Order: sequence, then structure tokens, then C-alpha cells
Amino acid sequence: MNTLRFGSGNEMVRRLNVLWPSYAEFSCFSCPPNVLLTAVVLTISVFYVPVFAEGNSGEAFTVMTFNTGTGASPCGDAEDNLGYGREQAHLSDKYYGNGLAWKPAVAAVGDFVREISPDIVAFQEMFCCEDCVAVPEEARAGFVCEDWQPGAPSVARLVLGEDYQIATHPGNTDKCLAVHKRFGRIRGCEPDFSPGGLEGYRVEGCGGGARVARAVVERNDGGLITVISYHGTSGFSAHDRECRKQQVDQIFVDFGDGAPGVNGGANLILGDLNTDPKRLPSIDRSARRWREFAGGDNPFHFITDRGMCAPGAYLGLFHIDHIVSDAFQGEVLYPARNPEIAPAFPFQMFDHKPVIARMTPHPPKK
Repeated sequence: MNTLRFGSGNEMVRRLNVLWPSYAEFSCFSCPPNVLLTAVVLTISVFYVPVFAEGNSGEAFTVMTFNTGTGASPCGDAEDNLGYGREQAHLSDKYYGNGLAWKPAVAAVGDFVREISPDIVAFQEMFCCEDCVAVPEEARAGFVCEDWQPGAPSVARLVLGEDYQIATHPGNTDKCLAVHKRFGRIRGCEPDFSPGGLEGYRVEGCGGGARVARAVVERNDGGLITVISYHGTSGFSAHDRECRKQQVDQIFVDFGDGAPGVNGGANLILGDLNTDPKRLPSIDRSARRWREFAGGDNPFHFITDRGMCAPGAYLGLFHIDHIVSDAFQGEVLYPARNPEIAPAFPFQMFDHKPVIARMTPHPPKK
């Protein structure tokens, strides 16, 4: 397989065009008419979004964030959808937490990610194979638990192969950060797979484990990047919104140790915010909180676009998957949705789309 190492912008567009279907192929979600109308409006998208941030020296590198949760209900026959139909979707929800666990989908995501070959990647909602012990035999066929044995590779390892160092959030092993060995390593993590190996603190009353986690990536060229892997609390109750606000504060105010999570000289934030900072600030305090720290005259900027015409990476409706930095500018492409080109994911399973960016240092101020 040829590896995509992001040469010219036109080549990146051409290659990504073959890796994602049109929105029409993901339009079978059960939604009220007003939501569907919103989807049509909000999915009029642009795909090139350069944003500038101050930063350090170093070569260009590629990052990705991808929520691989299988929350999308399949519309057609299972045999036309990698064998994944409504029955399998029910089992995924009941026993796998809708985390990536269907074996043909794991293989397809692996093909996609290895084609992009990101230097740093954050995943959310990857099923933890150690939880197979609680899955009954009748719910295992076709899933990673079907032939699981203690010590078997994690889903992240199955997706990424052996070229990455992988570390998960403390107490939340469905969320992880991975660094390609050609690029660098995670400081303090000796094994190539380190459950709970990232730094992080639980927000009291907001679920178990850390949703904000941190790694210092030691680049092979000698540079350092402080990376935040983030998966915001889902939901829109007042409690959910308050949890997300406190998680944003972990990133920018107090990580849990009295200092901001973004405490490095060059910082990068990757993940699923579970809010849209541009479209939802009027109803979500966590969206407003993001705007207080990123964008405008702040040192942190969204590499990903936040405009009303930004691609809706979640169900085509909202843009909640983001890349933020104070040290890099980025060329962002969302896998294109061209119905004339056969995609890599011609099946209905994911409710998010991956977000990919080629990062370069921002020129220093004169």
C-alpha cells in the first residue's frame, strides 16, 4: 500500500476524495424534519481551512482525531453493510458501548488510518477488549470478542499496527492517543501500549476516569509538543454542559494539579468537544467557554474551521471534532464526500468523521 504523506495540497485532496462517501450515503439517520433541513444547510462545506498560531521550529507533521463510535443506525440489509445490521447495532449498544468493535469495521478503519499515516492521532470510543469478559457468547459473533483471549491486541493496536506507541486516558480506556515511532515518543511511557499511560484527572460528578488527558511528545528531531487528548461529556442537560465547561477549564485553567493542562511551549489539542463553539454558544456554556480561550486575540486558535459553513463532522449537523493549537498553523481536510468516487467507508456505522490536518510551525512574530 502506498502511504499518504501529504505532499501537495491537490494530491491530498485527490487521495482523500476516495476515502469518504457523500453525505447522502449517511443520510439514513432517524431525524425530525427540521433537523434534516438543518443538515442540508449545514453540510454545504469548504474543505481547506488554514488558521495561524504562534509556535516553535520543527518539520511539518500530520495529526488526526477520530471518534470511532458506532452510533449510526444502519438503514439497509446487513449483508450490504459489512454484515452489520440492526441486530448487530443493538448488540453494539448493549454490550460494546457503541465503541469500535465490529471486526470488518476495525479492518476498514485500519486501512484508512494507515493510508493517511498520521504522526499523532487521538481516538475516542474504541471498545476496550479487556471488557470482553463481560460479553456473553451469544453477543460475540462478528465482534472482536468472538476470538478474544487475555493478552490479545487492543482495538487501537489492530487499527494502527505495530508502528505506534499508544497510551489511554486514566480510567477511560476507550480514549487514547498514539504517536508514530518515526515521529517521536510519549514521555514517561516505556511500553508501546500503556493503559492509563496519559496524565489526567477525573472531574468530580462527571463520570469515571479522565476525559481530558495529556502527553508530552518527544519528537525525534528534538522538539517537544504538549498534546491534550479530549472527549467532552455528551448530552445537553445543565449538568452535561457544566461538566464540559469544567473540562475546558482543565485544559486552560487548572488541569487538576493547579496549572493549565496546556503547560508546554508548543501545545496541541485534539478531540471530540461534544459541543460546537460556533453554532451552540447561545445554549451551551461550554461552547462559550471555548471561545474565551481560543480564537480572536487569544494565543490559542482553532485549526479546524468553526464557521456556519464548516463541515458538520458529526452527523453532518455540527462541527464538534476539533484541532486547536497555540504553536502551529494547519491545512485541514475532511475526507471528501464525492458520490462519484468509491469511498473507503461505504457502510453505515460511524456518526463522526475523521478530521485530519497537516501541521506546520507558525512563523515567529517579527
